[in-house]
Amino acid sequence: MRYRQLTTGTLALGVLLLIDVLRVWLPGIITIFGQAASTPAELMGAFALGWFVLAMGAPAVVRRVGARPVTVVAALALAVARLALTAAPGGRTQLWLATAGLLAGLVWLVGVAADTDRPVPGLALGFAVNAAVHAVLDTVDLVWRGDWVAWLLSAVAVAVFLAGTAQAGRRGGAGDALAAPADAPVGPADAVAGPGGGRAWLLAGPALLLAGMVALSPALARTGMSYLVAGDGVARSPLFGLAPVPVAVAGFLCAALARPPRGWGRAYGPVALLGGVVLFALDRGDLLLPAILLAAVGLGACLALTDDTSQPASGTASAGTAGGSSASRRGYAVAAGMLVFALGAVGYYSAYDLGYPNAAVPVVVAVLIAAVAFTARPVVHRLPGPFPPLRAAAAVTALALLAPVLADEVPVASNRDGPPERLTVVAYNIRMGFGLDGRFDLTGLAEVVDRQRPDVVLLSEVDRAWLLNGGHDTLDLLSDRLGMPYVFGPAADPVWGDAVLSRWPVRDPRTLPLPAVGAPTGAQALAVTLDLGDGVRTAVVSTHLQPPPGKGPVVQARAVADFATRYAAGRPLVVAGDLNTEPGDEAFAEFTRAGLVDALAAARPLETSPADDPRQQIDHIFVSPGLTPGDPVAPRSTASDHLPVAVTVTLPPR
Repeated sequence: MRYRQLTTGTLALGVLLLIDVLRVWLPGIITIFGQAASTPAELMGAFALGWFVLAMGAPAVVRRVGARPVTVVAALALAVARLALTAAPGGRTQLWLATAGLLAGLVWLVGVAADTDRPVPGLALGFAVNAAVHAVLDTVDLVWRGDWVAWLLSAVAVAVFLAGTAQAGRRGGAGDALAAPADAPVGPADAVAGPGGGRAWLLAGPALLLAGMVALSPALARTGMSYLVAGDGVARSPLFGLAPVPVAVAGFLCAALARPPRGWGRAYGPVALLGGVVLFALDRGDLLLPAILLAAVGLGACLALTDDTSQPASGTASAGTAGGSSASRRGYAVAAGMLVFALGAVGYYSAYDLGYPNAAVPVVVAVLIAAVAFTARPVVHRLPGPFPPLRAAAAVTALALLAPVLADEVPVASNRDGPPERLTVVAYNIRMGFGLDGRFDLTGLAEVVDRQRPDVVLLSEVDRAWLLNGGHDTLDLLSDRLGMPYVFGPAADPVWGDAVLSRWPVRDPRTLPLPAVGAPTGAQALAVTLDLGDGVRTAVVSTHLQPPPGKGPVVQARAVADFATRYAAGRPLVVAGDLNTEPGDEAFAEFTRAGLVDALAAARPLETSPADDPRQQIDHIFVSPGLTPGDPVAPRSTASDHLPVAVTVTLPPR
């Protein structure tokens, strides 16, 4: 294997491992450091940003110690942290392991930057392979699986990464020379890396952010497909929901690895990227698919514009001096770019706690990428890349094509023989799929729900693609495990909201945005009709009330009660979810004033939050007077920070 192929492959694999660590570290800020939303958002943001600021000191360390030893030590630390996280220890151990892995990964990037003046092929392959693997794994990373297959694949990836790092260090040698002081002698054999690459390294962090949020997000692709099924602002279980992923991967890689056009043709990448990100920022589910495809091609094309293909520096002392300066600039560029990643992620997702508009954040990042790319010096004499572009794109796309075949499942509801006499209803705030220990615990969530043998499940705090939470489609994953198709209603944005899963066919879905009343996350009410056969219908409304600071969600409760009773139009009705109000509160009374019955009354007090020491009764099920509730329970589980509530209702006689 040629040196360029070796360094490119090792860079791609290292990026893959770093993204794996990020998918554990980012949710840990909320679920472990944040301690179930009891920690101020400002403190969580400071914790997140602090490690990226600390990494800004890595270029000085590289210049003083040399790129090779820093790169090898940081690579080893990243590999150890990544393997340790496969054990999914949970709690603070998990958070600090992920933090150590993140910091090691940032330092490793700085060390690699000192040695590498043409990072675009490695970065592009790393982003694309990560997206393809994430899709094939159905958006559940190896880190969270923990079985022998996960351990084997993780160990192989780590071993190949470390072997590549060691081999590249032995064959390169330029990093130490280029990171050495200006008066250090440099020989011809040392001058491997050239003076370029700074722009590409600067874009590594911003490109990683937009790839994870939009361009190469399998969960977002499936969510976009699910909006095409239902329309009317709601989403349903799609067929081949991951089909857009191979298209996005192919478009991204072909654009990133191919020779960029000349003249004003260079503008197509920046324009496509800005167009895709603007569509994403509009927060409309029906625009997600064009947003993904435009952003994928545009992001790849912008990276291609920064691909430095100039000849290596000559082997003279002056070249060594220039090389040392260039290596230092590349180190600071990648550290600054990753700081942009952190600022963008914190700025975008903190808005859901602090309540300011965040649509401009991805657009600003896209403008930065477009400006840096478009103003790059056009390449006149292009050197060949380490891998043939079409072959590399075809290989990764072939991997991504496995996802719609292996990872897509579509549960189907069908009428049974005659209408049932009873329905078992479960309502559950699933906290984006993360348990109290900070682990992504799909098994725990599915088990506690499935033990109730539910006919209909109402879910709150459903996350379908937030990079902050690891980029999982939690709803589709639970739907597969429970064997129940879903209807999803967006609240905060098109990928965060509430859902209804049903073993019976669902008709006439409708969603109502609720008044914000000062609560930043947003809220909605999702109404569906269960078709129980022989003309029997039951209305179900899922909601998650968000109280304004220091007050109860009275206004939202009144809106939900009015919407639900009008939607039911005299049919049997179930209203349930995390209502953030307790029996006796004014908001609770809004439901009883609307003529609904507390289905959990026989089991009161029935505390549901926090899950490990429940003290609050804030998760509820209400039914219309024609339904007779029985067997109310709140089964114990720490798969979320709430307990689920369940009840069996007897339908009125026909």
